[in-house]
Amino acid sequence: MLINMKTLQEIEEAVSQLSPEDLAAFRNWFAQFDAVAWDKQFEEDVAAGRLDELAKKALKNLQAGNCTDL
Repeated sequence: MLINMKTLQEIEEAVSQLSPEDLAAFRNWFAQFDAVAWDKQFEEDVAAGRLDELAKKALKNLQAGNCTDL
């Protein structure tokens, strides 16, 4: 079934009308979709050096003894 939805409001309306079973399936699909998108963005940020300063700061805090073991 192909549905052409152009706005967030249309998507929200469609999701609100799903059966409990379809909502659970959608929730699982979206969690996987979102995880893949997050991983891709994270990898791009790492490759571009956007996290380098945060890593340096974390290592500096670790070396200074400002971290707590989990």
